[in-house]
Amino acid sequence: MSSVRVRFAPSPTGYLHIGGARTALFNWLFAKKMKGTFILRIEDTDEVRSTEESVSAIIKSMRWLGLDWNEGPDDKNGDGKEFGSYGPYFQMQRKDKGIYQKYIDEMMAKGQAYPCYCTQEELDAMREEATKQKRVPKYDGRCRCLTAEQRKHKESEGRSAVIRYTMPNEGKTVVNDLIRGNVEFDNSMLDDFVLMKASGVPTYNFACVVDDHLMEMSHVIRGDDHLSNTPKQIHLYNALGWKLPELAHLSMILGPDGSRLSKRHGHTAVMEYRNEGYLPEALINYLTLLGWSTQDSQQLFELNDLIEKFSLERCSKNPATFDPQKLNWMNGEYMRKLTPDELIKRFYYWVSKNPQIQDLIGAWNKELLDKLIVMEQEKIKLFKDVPGLVDIFFVDSVEYNAEAKEKVLKKEGAKQVLEEALKRLEQQQDYSPEALEKFARDFAAEKGVGAGKVFHPLRVAVSGRTQGPSLFHMMELLGKEKVLKRINSCLSSCF
Repeated sequence: MSSVRVRFAPSPTGYLHIGGARTALFNWLFAKKMKGTFILRIEDTDEVRSTEESVSAIIKSMRWLGLDWNEGPDDKNGDGKEFGSYGPYFQMQRKDKGIYQKYIDEMMAKGQAYPCYCTQEELDAMREEATKQKRVPKYDGRCRCLTAEQRKHKESEGRSAVIRYTMPNEGKTVVNDLIRGNVEFDNSMLDDFVLMKASGVPTYNFACVVDDHLMEMSHVIRGDDHLSNTPKQIHLYNALGWKLPELAHLSMILGPDGSRLSKRHGHTAVMEYRNEGYLPEALINYLTLLGWSTQDSQQLFELNDLIEKFSLERCSKNPATFDPQKLNWMNGEYMRKLTPDELIKRFYYWVSKNPQIQDLIGAWNKELLDKLIVMEQEKIKLFKDVPGLVDIFFVDSVEYNAEAKEKVLKKEGAKQVLEEALKRLEQQQDYSPEALEKFARDFAAEKGVGAGKVFHPLRVAVSGRTQGPSLFHMMELLGKEKVLKRINSCLSSCF
């Protein structure tokens, strides 16, 4: 069990995408379940697009989600060091140590790899011609059999070389996948893919195989967008005489419209969900259900329960659909599970990450705000909901929305109810919720109308809305002076 070693190996070319987070999570859960090791490796061989900012964003996202790693970059000390005995955990640092060149030299010596001097223009023309002839538009191997003299001539022309793998033209490569079963690829459809660029930087397929072997990965769990790379990697394992790790390819995540999840469906970056006010444990729970399920279709999990029940065997081959409404429902469920103290603490953590919200609530009475957050806990789905739920307590006057005017204030008798309620509330001494509710019910009974005929106009008059906190708790927290002022304002501006 302790021999299980898995990794999440993102390319730092942007934020941590929801799909990447799901891949990291499934590796993390598997490692926890099997009491194994979870490694974070940064595959930064894209020389143009890889950035330190992206590395930082990925690490922050994983830390926020709680996906701690046993080996990899150490961001906690701020000294750039790593922890683990299989480093470096950045591929460009590994390249600088000559790790990849060693195996390129070995494969070249065995005739398993060769230099290719073709220009981009020649490659484009080659593929265009193959397409015209209805052949697979792949590299045709023209540099495979160059003599030493021919290679020397190419170099004298100023051509630089990439290193390509010598792919067999016959037979099949079978991927034995833990989720999908056996998947076959015809070798004739595979080309002599590039192992190392002319700059000396290894390509994804080559560096990935070398690192997974040297870091002793027992399992490689990744998205099914990598399935087409897998036969190439199997050839490299075989060429180098290495044992192939167990393979599992996770189904893709689709948007609600059935197309691949992208920005047009809404947020795709993990940190956008933090900024919106989602709880990390809710997002973890939801992401786990994208492509995995228990036999009884359980929906809500404590983390330890999730770890105990997780298995690759229960992962689905079929694409998963991202449903924002279900995620919001789930986040609301997690909000309601928080203790009042924890709810308030987590809210202010969220505020600390959102300068605009800090500016908005900076002048609000914190003691009152804390009470309101607890009072409104049942209605909070996201922390970003909070300001809109409670802002009526921190303004001098309210705006009466159109729905409230139409549904409540335009009803027959609404004005008369407010006029008489105002007179009575001026005399009311006890503004506790219980006393206010008794006043309103007695008033309605005296008038011979349903309680709603009194409750609804009062709610709109003091809040400008048809929905919100408990009416009588709201009136208590607003206080007598503000309640009377708002009813007066409603009578003068809405009738």
